[in-house]
Amino acid sequence: MTTKFQLNNQNYHSIESNQYFMSVSQFKGAMECEARMVAELKGKYIRPHSSALTVGSYTHAAFESDEAFAEFCEENRSVIFKANGGKYAEFSTADCMIETLKNDRFAMFAMEGEKELIYTGELFGAGWKIKVDSINHQRKTFTDLKTTQCLSKRFWSDKYQKYVSFVEAYDYVLQMAIYREIIYQNTGEFYSPYIVAVTKETPPNKAVLHFDESRFEFEKEYVKSLLPSIIEVKNNQKEPVRCDVCDYCRMTKQLTKTFEIGYLLD
Repeated sequence: MTTKFQLNNQNYHSIESNQYFMSVSQFKGAMECEARMVAELKGKYIRPHSSALTVGSYTHAAFESDEAFAEFCEENRSVIFKANGGKYAEFSTADCMIETLKNDRFAMFAMEGEKELIYTGELFGAGWKIKVDSINHQRKTFTDLKTTQCLSKRFWSDKYQKYVSFVEAYDYVLQMAIYREIIYQNTGEFYSPYIVAVTKETPPNKAVLHFDESRFEFEKEYVKSLLPSIIEVKNNQKEPVRCDVCDYCRMTKQLTKTFEIGYLLD
């Protein structure tokens, strides 16, 4: 896909690139709250710091390169390190997770390939951007590293109308479906996606997960059916829907009426 906006590692997460491209995280954000998504695109709202997100980025950087990991630690020194030089508990836990994977030959094999490659493409009338953790062109595979609390934890999903794993609950199947399509547009081949999962338990658990390809059609149809409305909101063609439960909605809430007390339990 040829675009006027040239993506790189420096501008990939910028407001400008998010305005120009759709991404899996942006789509998921819109599904959670359209109003918050629009506020973020306009630069009017920045989500508060998330320790879990920083720990995830820390873990990812450790497998990108020694240079990337050192740079990340330096940029986030105040978050990672205590005044006495030791690491905060969650980053010590992350070190155990990193060591667990580095000591596993099969996990490291699954993550072999070029790191943090950016691709763009077009799906369902919108330009998309993706950044792939690891991609192996020789084996025609790509891999995403995920951290989670527990491999076997079950989550109720309104989307699937059943209890599901963390992979489905956090829309990682959807992510792999979109990535697979965009990679196909750039290579002419359908690559096989994998997730390398590691838990925050002591000691950490781990798994390399693959996908039955039949899962991807549902995810693509799901995105196709919902994307037009999101694009209209993004293009200021209709008012975004407020979820009225997220931090942004609570921060900007304006009361106009009273509520019967039963509302409190809805």
